[in-house]
Amino acid sequence: MKHLLVISSAPAQVTPEGVVLDKKFLEGMRSYCAGWSGQVHCILQKTGTVPFGTTVDPENLPFELQMPEAAARLSPEQLAQYDVILCSGDNHRYFYLADLCRTLPVRLYYIIEYILETRLQIIQLDARLSPLRKLKGVLWTLRQERRRRRAFRRADGLQANGYPADAAYRGINANTVRYLDNRVRRADMATADEMAARRAHLAAQGPLRLIHSGRLERMKGSHDLIPIARHLRDRGVDFRLDIFGTGSLEEEIRTGIGAAGLQDHVHLHGTVDFQSELVPFTRTQSDIFLSCHRQSDPSCTYLEALGCGVAVAGYANRMWQALQQQSGAGWVAPLGKPEALADVIAAAAADRADVTACCDAALTFAQSHSFETEFNRRIAHLAGTSSKGDASAA
Repeated sequence: MKHLLVISSAPAQVTPEGVVLDKKFLEGMRSYCAGWSGQVHCILQKTGTVPFGTTVDPENLPFELQMPEAAARLSPEQLAQYDVILCSGDNHRYFYLADLCRTLPVRLYYIIEYILETRLQIIQLDARLSPLRKLKGVLWTLRQERRRRRAFRRADGLQANGYPADAAYRGINANTVRYLDNRVRRADMATADEMAARRAHLAAQGPLRLIHSGRLERMKGSHDLIPIARHLRDRGVDFRLDIFGTGSLEEEIRTGIGAAGLQDHVHLHGTVDFQSELVPFTRTQSDIFLSCHRQSDPSCTYLEALGCGVAVAGYANRMWQALQQQSGAGWVAPLGKPEALADVIAAAAADRADVTACCDAALTFAQSHSFETEFNRRIAHLAGTSSKGDASAA
């Protein structure tokens, strides 16, 4: 039996009722257990609250869960009981594993999502930091990036989430697989009837139905939502924008809707359950996903929108620009230019045939990159080199 250890940066909280785990993380771990031909183990660090969490009894989990203290290092004796280790490469605490695992009959794979550019953007966009603290943050991040690249070079393989991470790190480790993370399974994607209903709505010149979901934070570009909506209204576009999510900008957005007189166009829904509420709404009540994301992180939201048969209009960050070129499922606008993004949407509103074509392309692309497809590729990547000396999997 092969033993797989997953070391994740997902949040976890210990309560009297049990352990609170992120729902998306838990779904992923269940998939590892289903796909891996052996025992699955997991290491998480204790954190504060878990925003999208669910309480579980560790004894009832299909994997063994360990929650050591943050400063604790894994010993060679602990690591030797595993055959394959899959570790977060975004977490600087585990770069030491690259040297340690080379002395053991254990294969080490890192997962990477963020590129250096995104890390630096996050620092610059953090309004809580003074200029001096931002400078210190940049210098620290650059030092960690050197350590990250060295660790990736010495690892047995790398799994890169998204086009930017793949482009940034593939040259460091030849055994790299790119995947497009998302939570939409093939059975949950838009149906033929739903796609036909969307085509009919667009052909009848119904209001263009925009949707946005995610954390309402400045680093996610959420402060651009109201300016975009205001510009569309001023251009005479017949549209509706449904916003799902919560965050520090929620009250600002709510106030902005009233101040701009956008009550007939923009509707703020708060947080809803992804599977039972957000996905069905997107599949049946939306035409275009509005993305104001300026950073180049992989953001599973793109693939999840495409899987619902919805086109995407977004800024030309490295991820969406590459994904748009590969899928043909939407439009890009200059980075950080809300009026330009509104102009792109206004042009789409005037060309319903183009919107329909982009929605069709969205679903076609997503069907080739469903949750099952992407996850199975990752499992095969790990299993293909599960003992030292095996040929590399690409």
